[in-house]
Amino acid sequence: MLRLALTTLRARKGPFAATFLALLMAAAVISACGVLLESGLRSALPPERYANAPLIVAGRQSAELDVKSADGSTYRSSQPLPERLVLPAALADDIAAVDGVASVVPDRGTAVRLLAGDRAVTGHNGASPQLHTWASRSLGGFRLTAGHQPRGAHEVVLDSDLAARSGLRIGSSVRLMATSTPVTFEVAGIVALDDDRAPRQSVLFAADTVLDRLAPDTVRGVYAFGVLTAAGAAPSDVASDIEHALRKQRSVTVYAGDDRGRAEFTDIAVGAANVVELATGIGGNVLLVAVFVLCATTSLAVRHRRRELALLRAIGTTPRQLHGMIGAESAVAGLAAGVLGCPLGAGVVYWLSSEFAGRGIVPPDFRPVLGPLPFLAAVVATVVTAVVAAFVAARRAARIRPTEALGEAASEPARLGRGRLVTGGVLLALAVSVFGLGLGYRADFMTLVGLANSLVLLLAVAAAVLGPLLTRTAIRLLAPLLNRTGVTGWLAAANSRAGAIRTAGAVTPLILAVSFAATVVFTQTTQLRESTDQIRSGTVADHVLTAPAGVSPQLARRAAELPGVTAATGLVRSKAVGVGSLLGEEETVSLSAQGVEPRALTDTLDLDAREGDLSALKRDTVALSTTAASWLGLDVGDRAHLHLGDGTAFDGKVIAVYGRGFGFADLTFDHDLLLAHTTEAVDRSVLVRSAPGSADTGRKLSALARDYPGTVLSQGLAADAQVEEQRATAWVNYLVVGLIIAYTAITVVNTQAMNTAARRREFALLRLTGTNRSQVLAMMRRESLTVVAIGAVVGVALALPPLVLVATALTGGPAPAAPLLGWLAILGSTAALAVAGAMLPARLMLRARPVEAIGMKE
Repeated sequence: MLRLALTTLRARKGPFAATFLALLMAAAVISACGVLLESGLRSALPPERYANAPLIVAGRQSAELDVKSADGSTYRSSQPLPERLVLPAALADDIAAVDGVASVVPDRGTAVRLLAGDRAVTGHNGASPQLHTWASRSLGGFRLTAGHQPRGAHEVVLDSDLAARSGLRIGSSVRLMATSTPVTFEVAGIVALDDDRAPRQSVLFAADTVLDRLAPDTVRGVYAFGVLTAAGAAPSDVASDIEHALRKQRSVTVYAGDDRGRAEFTDIAVGAANVVELATGIGGNVLLVAVFVLCATTSLAVRHRRRELALLRAIGTTPRQLHGMIGAESAVAGLAAGVLGCPLGAGVVYWLSSEFAGRGIVPPDFRPVLGPLPFLAAVVATVVTAVVAAFVAARRAARIRPTEALGEAASEPARLGRGRLVTGGVLLALAVSVFGLGLGYRADFMTLVGLANSLVLLLAVAAAVLGPLLTRTAIRLLAPLLNRTGVTGWLAAANSRAGAIRTAGAVTPLILAVSFAATVVFTQTTQLRESTDQIRSGTVADHVLTAPAGVSPQLARRAAELPGVTAATGLVRSKAVGVGSLLGEEETVSLSAQGVEPRALTDTLDLDAREGDLSALKRDTVALSTTAASWLGLDVGDRAHLHLGDGTAFDGKVIAVYGRGFGFADLTFDHDLLLAHTTEAVDRSVLVRSAPGSADTGRKLSALARDYPGTVLSQGLAADAQVEEQRATAWVNYLVVGLIIAYTAITVVNTQAMNTAARRREFALLRLTGTNRSQVLAMMRRESLTVVAIGAVVGVALALPPLVLVATALTGGPAPAAPLLGWLAILGSTAALAVAGAMLPARLMLRARPVEAIGMKE
């Protein structure tokens, strides 16, 4: 069978080209996603400031929550935390009391903004520089290369890379900002890593008194404790003893080896989780689309070989042998595509890494881990997918009796099989039920989104199963219109009706492409439009103060004291983690959070309170958006059990549910509470409401902003900055749409080209009976436009129910944001592919003389 399969592949290179290309793309994307998945799971960076400490005691960078599965069992689920947990200094005594501990070095620090002259200098990789105590330098691989250690409250030491980019040297003056106005220091020394490379995180060192002066009150604790072990003590044993000694501190853990890098660089855990989620999401979608495409292309190739396969059955070939031959052909194609696709996947993964980093999804210095396992898995997945698609495609050919085989091959089946009719009917009934259920859950956001995702998949599979029936019905409706265009239109209608299965093979991928692409794209446009509208409608403040690296909380307090200002609040942003429920199954969720001064909340923001009273916000209460309330299953008066961004448990009463969560945040906390649990302890912006008739408030605020270099005054919140995370998510979904369109291109072009090439004798016969070349091309144009019209109309019809549910979930109304340009892009691209796939082969075949073409073999 293998020899026969290889012979067939050599003889039929054209029909197998599309299948091979689809497999090649699948192998490239799956291998790239596999590499990203492995990189996320194995993400680790060697420590720099903690390189000399065998053990590091620090806060956990993930929240471990108990979650119930659908069957009622409980398991632990992890969610990464974006903020650093500040530890109490008293833990040093508990750690030092453990046997095998020689010394404990606390690491205190704070994020600062560095001003060299009038220029703000960011740290390496665009992050804020970190100021640490000079005593903590002993934990890492920094050595003093010039100058001396900081000796007083006005001296600092910089790393060599930061000094070079700032243009500073020994004796230079530098201004630092944390949560106050800039403070001037003198550069006393320069440090560098032992191998002289630039540190991943720019660092400054100063005396403890400088940290006391600059660090906000909320982060006066310790970032981590470096543990130096006694001679002869095994670090693993000491680590176990420390964990036992600190067993009551559930949010504290011990890091060893390369895991120490996770304690030093808190962005690793969040970036790794994002990569894992994206890799599984993109890979799963690509695999699903690949199965659709490969089943379509393989089925088409088998259908065009029905005479050959019928002859094999007539001469005694068994169904098992037919399955084996077609499976061997697909396995060979899958193996070749998998092997060749993996190098392409390596290129794709570096491109994806760069795009993810540019959109803030992963750290700027994220580097994929290239191992053999993802590539091996991609090859296996490609071969298995190809063989499964071949098995599905070969079922009909293998079931035919030898005595009926040649007769069966002569014409298409007159009607759809009973199995497909029943399956399609069941899928449509389920889709109708899902849509009706969604309309009944109008107030439940998460249920609506989950139902919309299920609905588009059900409708797409139903369209694929009932494709021939849909096509016949549509052609019956279009036939009168085609007949009015003359003889070529009559021929186009007759051909489409007689070859309904052939036509359905071209229509089905168009339907899938239009429905999938429209649902994904317009879900994103609807969410982005709603978020932008909510920001514009919900910002009541007259003035907004912002800065690239955040605004000092001191600025909001000073702004509130200005004459003519009725209310001012800092707006701090973070995340919180909880246990949510989607369609009856629990899962951990990460929710956006904002902190606002309760007394200024209603004067600066209109969050569109639906229930409860936002003015009742306090340190032990929380307000939820309708989305968060739906996900967490909470109402006003319930207790919310959450974990703040640094892992601190929060148990507070829900005092309100509001509608403008997409534009602002899922959760709203007391400003000072949330600020105390953020790493940098700065506000994202300051919202100011002025009294009526206070014309000079803007001038006063501008003068105040000059005390905080980099702070700018505007008249409202910038929508782009508020929805930055949503735009990154939208880009990922657009990437998935691009892959769907690419796969559709393969399927549509291959289907149209093979269908057209199989009609060589038909075209020759038409020309021999008097039809000229222009009339044949006109007939083909009408057939192509028929395919496009059916695919576009049905695809749009299938996309509308899910979009109605999405719009209802996002806006409360049934109308999604579906701009005309988006429809033109989706429909235009698919239509161009369908027409080109049919017309180009037709033009090539019509170059041959009819008397020669009619005698050519199939």
